[in-house]
Amino acid sequence: MKIAVIGCTHAGTAAIKEMAKLYPEAQITVYERNDNISFLSCGIALHVGGVVKDAEKLFYATPEQLAELGVTTKMRHDVLAVDTDAKMLLVRSLATGEQFTDSFDKLVLTTGSWPIIPQMEGIELENIVLCKNYEHSQTIIEKAKNANRIAVIGAGYIGIELVEAFEQLGKQVTLIDNMERILYKYLDEQFTDLAQQALIDKGITIATGQTVTSFTGKEGRVATVVTNAGEYEADLVVLCIGFRPNTELLKGQVDMLPNGAIIVDEYMRTSKEDIFAAGDSCAVHYNPTGQHAYIPLATNAVRMGTLVAKNLISPTVKYLGTQGTSGIKIYDYNIASTGLTETGAIAAGMNVKNVTIIDNYRPEFMPTFEKVTLKVVYESDSRRIVGAQVLSKVDLTQSINTLSVCIQNGMTMDELSYVDFFFQPHYNKPWNLLNQAGLQAI
Repeated sequence: MKIAVIGCTHAGTAAIKEMAKLYPEAQITVYERNDNISFLSCGIALHVGGVVKDAEKLFYATPEQLAELGVTTKMRHDVLAVDTDAKMLLVRSLATGEQFTDSFDKLVLTTGSWPIIPQMEGIELENIVLCKNYEHSQTIIEKAKNANRIAVIGAGYIGIELVEAFEQLGKQVTLIDNMERILYKYLDEQFTDLAQQALIDKGITIATGQTVTSFTGKEGRVATVVTNAGEYEADLVVLCIGFRPNTELLKGQVDMLPNGAIIVDEYMRTSKEDIFAAGDSCAVHYNPTGQHAYIPLATNAVRMGTLVAKNLISPTVKYLGTQGTSGIKIYDYNIASTGLTETGAIAAGMNVKNVTIIDNYRPEFMPTFEKVTLKVVYESDSRRIVGAQVLSKVDLTQSINTLSVCIQNGMTMDELSYVDFFFQPHYNKPWNLLNQAGLQAI
């Protein structure tokens, strides 16, 4: 059996390792256009801020390790075309320019995503950079050494983590986003207000509700970011606007969402036989709505990649869907969310209610205790849980993993009220925070 894998980041690496173990007789060939694999891009801000000193530790697999598994890894090779009917690939070596064809019995597309690059005046100026891969991380670190004013465009997780890292390096930082609040997709207003104030308290300029319209420069380098509401001086700009799936190779050959994300079934199969896909190139089954959605996350990618291997020969293990569960640390705040925010649920046309608990996380007779804010969103009629958010200076983020399981299993607020959780004064109160949320739901 000849297996071809295109792309080797999170989903690709997970699929390859599992396939090598399950099908030792298979001939597995990996095509990767970069000169490295398995870079944890979620660690870029930690590297930029100096928390992670050695960028090499952000890699968790190497071509040499894959070779030990019997896998042929062709680095710096770009797949130019795929013929899914003939089961053929057209490949070019980026080192030599040589082109050749290869055949396959099974194809695994794990080409991931790429940052959205807006087409506007001045975008070609020097010191306007992306934040996605290892090369980008090294570029950001090098250019930040000589930059005093840094603008980050996009107030999602990556953008927030970068502005914190830059501030801690002593830079003057501006965060620009076209939504009215930071982290708009992940958190409701009472959470983003606290997170945004934490950034402002550190001297970071927040420019939300503003759309970037152009960049101006001096001597070929960026000098100003122009928005529809003002201008901001910057000698380094990092674009963190979002991501698009890399799926041009299969366009017109398999079913996709309008944005190009490949639609796969619960066994990671595309609409074309023997063609599998996983990771940021794909749509996922989003349990809160029951619809396909584009949610590029490393956690989704490694699960999907592993499932490709499990289901390569025959449908064996089903994908359980995702809640888009994620977390972030902003200075002293530990924040996590899963499923839909109240804002997102209403935008999706759902009739929802919510309960918000603001309490001390453990008994007041303990020497210290911290406030925690927990919000749970649920359907009005069925009372099915569809989302949750938590914020505290104590790390209570694992409670969101618990609520992710609740959403995945279709649990209601009434069931949440009486789940068996332990009590120990070091950690919580006799009525667990999650129980309280269920009990207080109207």
